[in-house]
Amino acid sequence: MATLAFSLLKPNPSSFSSFRFPPFPLPSKNISSFPIPILITPHHRTTPTLASSAAQPPPATSATTRTTSVTVENDSPEDHDKSTVFVIRARNRIGLLQVITRVFNVLGLRVDKAAVNFDGDSFIKTFFVTDSHGNKIDDHESLERIKKALVEAIDGDDDVNVSLDSTARGIVVRKPRLGSGERKAKAERMFGLMDGFLKNDSISLQKDILHHVEYTVARSRFSFDDFEAYQALAHSVRDRLIERWHDTQMHFKRKDPKRIYFLSLEYLMGRSLSNSVINLGIQDQFVEALNQLGFEFEVLAEQEGDAALGNGGLARLSACQMDSLATLDYPAVGYGLRYQYGLFRQVILDGFQHEQPDYWLNFGNPWEIERVHLTYPVKFYGTVEDELLNEQKCKVWVPGETVEAVAYDNPIPGYGTRNTINLRLWAAKPSDQHNMESYNTGDYINAVVDRQRAENISSILYPDDRSYQGKELRLKQQYFFVSASVQDIIRRFKDTHSNFDKFPEKVALQLNDTHPSLAIAEVMRVLVDEEHLDWNRAWNIICKIFTFTTHTVSPQGLEKIPVDLLGSLLPRHLQIIYDINFNFVEDLEKRIGLDYDRLARMSIVEEGAVKSIRMAHLSILCSQTVNGVSGLHSELLKTKLFKDFYELWPEKFQYKTNGVSQRRWIVVSNPSLCALISKWLGTEAWIRDIDLLTGLREHAANGELHQKWKMVKKLNKIRLAEYIEAMSGLKVSLDAMFDVQMKRIHEYKRQLLNILGIIHRYDCIKNMEENDRIKVVPRVCIIGGKAAPGYETAKKIIKLCHAVAEKINNDNDIGNLLKLVFIPDYNVSVAELVIPGADLSQHLSTAGHEASGTGSMKFLMNGCLLLATADGSTVEIIQEIGEDNMFLFGAKVHEVSALRDKGPAGKVPLQFSRVVRMVRDGYFGFKDYFESLCDDIEGGQDYYLLGADFASYLEVQAAADKAFVDKERWTEMSILSTAGSGRFSSDRTIEDYAEKTWGIQPCRCPF
Repeated sequence: MATLAFSLLKPNPSSFSSFRFPPFPLPSKNISSFPIPILITPHHRTTPTLASSAAQPPPATSATTRTTSVTVENDSPEDHDKSTVFVIRARNRIGLLQVITRVFNVLGLRVDKAAVNFDGDSFIKTFFVTDSHGNKIDDHESLERIKKALVEAIDGDDDVNVSLDSTARGIVVRKPRLGSGERKAKAERMFGLMDGFLKNDSISLQKDILHHVEYTVARSRFSFDDFEAYQALAHSVRDRLIERWHDTQMHFKRKDPKRIYFLSLEYLMGRSLSNSVINLGIQDQFVEALNQLGFEFEVLAEQEGDAALGNGGLARLSACQMDSLATLDYPAVGYGLRYQYGLFRQVILDGFQHEQPDYWLNFGNPWEIERVHLTYPVKFYGTVEDELLNEQKCKVWVPGETVEAVAYDNPIPGYGTRNTINLRLWAAKPSDQHNMESYNTGDYINAVVDRQRAENISSILYPDDRSYQGKELRLKQQYFFVSASVQDIIRRFKDTHSNFDKFPEKVALQLNDTHPSLAIAEVMRVLVDEEHLDWNRAWNIICKIFTFTTHTVSPQGLEKIPVDLLGSLLPRHLQIIYDINFNFVEDLEKRIGLDYDRLARMSIVEEGAVKSIRMAHLSILCSQTVNGVSGLHSELLKTKLFKDFYELWPEKFQYKTNGVSQRRWIVVSNPSLCALISKWLGTEAWIRDIDLLTGLREHAANGELHQKWKMVKKLNKIRLAEYIEAMSGLKVSLDAMFDVQMKRIHEYKRQLLNILGIIHRYDCIKNMEENDRIKVVPRVCIIGGKAAPGYETAKKIIKLCHAVAEKINNDNDIGNLLKLVFIPDYNVSVAELVIPGADLSQHLSTAGHEASGTGSMKFLMNGCLLLATADGSTVEIIQEIGEDNMFLFGAKVHEVSALRDKGPAGKVPLQFSRVVRMVRDGYFGFKDYFESLCDDIEGGQDYYLLGADFASYLEVQAAADKAFVDKERWTEMSILSTAGSGRFSSDRTIEDYAEKTWGIQPCRCPF
């Protein structure tokens, strides 16, 4: 028996596993990354044993066959009287030492010394371990948890024999269940060739990057530029994503858990490179590898364009929720559309917004995987015929047009886990059969036209639906996405199940607003018409699988589809919706009687000049739960928007306050703040368990932290100031307060109120004595956002912003006391630059008009102080950080109606009348152009209450000035803002959905 003793380096807290228990706290000095050496390497890898028959799965590891044991000896020798001794007996295999040290590492434990004793095929490893403070571990519960983690990690998954090598980052599951000797030999050969994971040391990464330069990008490895280096880098990262993605999907298939299918027409993903390498835990390795090749990671990351497959908060929310689903190990698949053109590019010419196509796919997308073998037919138009099947009448939809849906997969990695889930986006292609018929008959022009018509379906995000053709294209998009997704979901279910009664046990479908609501009618059609279930059985399934989240606050925002359009495009679905509505109204009559007004209000079919289908009513009727996105929003749903339904089914109504991912909005966008938080908390565990951020509260008054905190903010302001200068040529003072309002331009978001406030500030400074100007707090006011192409009022607000900026920025009397900047083409990447550099952010929506508002959460996480109305999620932010740490103003929700009712009789402050008069009289030019803008907020027409809230708004602006002068108080408020932001993580939102709505459990892929 051989014995070898050695010392291990300090643990590396940047390595994570997917264990779901609280880690031991790490001291700040352990934050940096250390390599773990592999000190024992046997000469060869053990060949895996393959199953000999497809009918016989690999034998599960049982209690009688396991050889692993873990014992604890707290009576250690005197020289280790502060250590807890773990004695591990296990069968020897390559890489096992690394697995064991990784477990100690993840738990935040220190390994002071270790010894290895070999005994045939087994070994006995003795580890002398302390907690993060160097103390012995003698808590029984903690010891049992550590022992359990060690056994789980060493034995791996119970369902399959596994193999790890010394370079492996996870489990190798590549063992097909074979039935013949020939196939077995072939599989063994393939396993031998692929037994291992891509290495992540510097040399291996460089080889992979150069390999992709030459063989993927097709450039010489001796001559390639930054963009080509980015493409090679992205493919190298994607290779590692694919490894994890395959293992995760195979693990899900073996375990067969209930899955959540997330249906959303929008995903505002932003850039993928930085987020991917951070979640994979290999950013430092790539940075080092690139530096040695003469490239900078940050420069290459800037080469990536934004995947702008959405608009605003709802789309970015979907992206954050996908990140959280992966990180929390939930079995999930996201579905959406692969738009050829994303949200338009905003170009500003002479202060006017112009829209240009966003050709985001011009240079390819290295993160997606085209599944050319995975297509589904999607049908439109046609007729519905009756046929007899087994002497039963059934409906058959004979389509007039068919297109193909092609899948594009985008791996989404979790943080601190091996799990990598899938975002599957659909692109429309012409039907091969129809195309071939056209070519065979020489009708080439028609073939090209058909191809264009098919591809138009997934071409444009938000087609202009003011015309019939636009409405039809929008409906086509919705059904195309829904049909392909439902076919994919049912195909996956039927791969392993034959009884649809088990469908609700394995499938949950999340409707992200009403855009995917046609999925209800589509699933019903498939179950009844294609799987031949009777109506009642299919209906029972439908009512168990759907959950609905609405982001709407007003009846005008609820989606309605004209019956004529739906009947023309999807005739069978209209029949199904009518049948659902008939049964619903019939049942409703029995419950509420002949209250015709209420029956008409609740019916799915709305009678009127244009007969329409109310998609929200269909979603409420058929879903298990109806979710609001904040507490205030939920109350509006129950008392106003869906009051009748709430009185009928109060148990259906819930709310899950939206959240954002701290990994994107702190770790990726603000790495300096990330490092500072980790240092003061003594752990990086907050990146997965964000509730740990509350630990910052005990340091909020610490002078040393204040200095570091202000330094981080200054560095971020420097970055933002450099961007502003490069973008506009305007130099701004770093000593000024950076006052930011970045969001979609809309009247209810009240960018106009902000601009009028800036005019008031400018007017006051202009009329001050020279001596008084010394007391003015300098401000750089930053506004950004896009106006919808057809929204003229929003476009005029953008123009007014530029006109005011032109006047202020060129006024020598004002100097650095006030600057106004409009940042064009606002997107995720710009937000990652702006948000960390903001001192103050404004969220000015008229109370009752913002469902949630995730923008405020991103600023809050980054220590930016909020100036806001009590609307949406701001009400809950107040509860978390207190009114003293933010600046609140304006009418409350219950006061809005009374203020509107006053009309012209309502009083507005003189300051408001003065600044509106300045605009109306042409002080900033374009007098006639801005006249309608002024008319909308004067003479009792002020629907969004800019005048009513103006005095309150000026008061909190003055309070913000006063607070900013007291740097220590401002910094303390900033720290407390970050400390209170944990409640607004998308991790918490997803855990709420999983527990209270979807009924799913984590399914962790072993590491």
